[in-house]
Amino acid sequence: MELALVIGVVVIALAFDYTNGFHDAANAIATSVSTRALTPRAALLMAAVMNFIGAHLGTQVASTVGKGIIDPPDGAHGLVVVGAGLVGAITWNLITWYFGLPSSSSHALIGGLVGSALVAGVGVHWDGVLDKVVIPMILSPLVGFTLAAVIMIAILWIFRKSNPHKTGKGFRYAQTVSAAAMALGHGLQDAQKTMGVIFLALVVGGYATNGEEIPQWVILAAAGAISAGTYAGGWRIMRTLGRRIIALDPPRGFAAESAAATVLYTAAIGFGAPISTTHTITSAIMGVGATKRRSAVRWGVAGNIITAWILTIPASALVAALCYFALHWAVE
Repeated sequence: MELALVIGVVVIALAFDYTNGFHDAANAIATSVSTRALTPRAALLMAAVMNFIGAHLGTQVASTVGKGIIDPPDGAHGLVVVGAGLVGAITWNLITWYFGLPSSSSHALIGGLVGSALVAGVGVHWDGVLDKVVIPMILSPLVGFTLAAVIMIAILWIFRKSNPHKTGKGFRYAQTVSAAAMALGHGLQDAQKTMGVIFLALVVGGYATNGEEIPQWVILAAAGAISAGTYAGGWRIMRTLGRRIIALDPPRGFAAESAAATVLYTAAIGFGAPISTTHTITSAIMGVGATKRRSAVRWGVAGNIITAWILTIPASALVAALCYFALHWAVE
């Protein structure tokens, strides 16, 4: 029975990873596609490959998700808690994808795990949630916005006397590199979150211990699932990020991607913090738009996005709580 539950949770985790890929594909490539630096299909292929590579660059974020958020009991009950958390996250991903809102898959996962743990009476590491989730959730958009604005101001000053046509053409090539860096950071961050959940399920099911390293098959499976999802594409959200927030040009696309990638690497490698790639790139796009003029940013669209950010953790927690009762009844 427990083996079947472990397998079921692993499958649900990989399904979440796949939805994470197509939900967040826009994070890495929307700016490059909107500025025509890359064709959509070439951009998706590049992003999928870089996601796969990025997933192999570390396990700090996976350790945070697998050990630092909730403390489920061993056995069937703990597996139900983890499975319900994943279903809550998948549900919120699909809802926000349908409406084209770039919400955070990372925070949907955290919210789902916390929601199912609370109704199950399972311990939540609130200090870990505060230090590794809430504080980075607030800081990463602020840093992304500010850093993108600073990079954009520097670009405007450095190239103030250059030919606009030649400069734009050069930044189209540069965007290929910055988009690849962004996709690598997405794999480094988001694939690890699924690795952490799968490892948590293995520990709860008695097939691993907390002191072990994450098995290679878990890394490969998570990397493959998020890459496949990324290649499937998330066109609804891509339109929002690439066109509806501001009208991007190649220099601004490069600045936004470079700033967001820098924040992702710093959080993952330096702090093991599971930050949202969605929040980071969206705030970076707003930052470069604000350097043009305040009205360049469509603040109404931005407001809808921020509302989705605020709702993500409680909404996914609520869905996960309901799923827990259904799964607990079915297993019992």
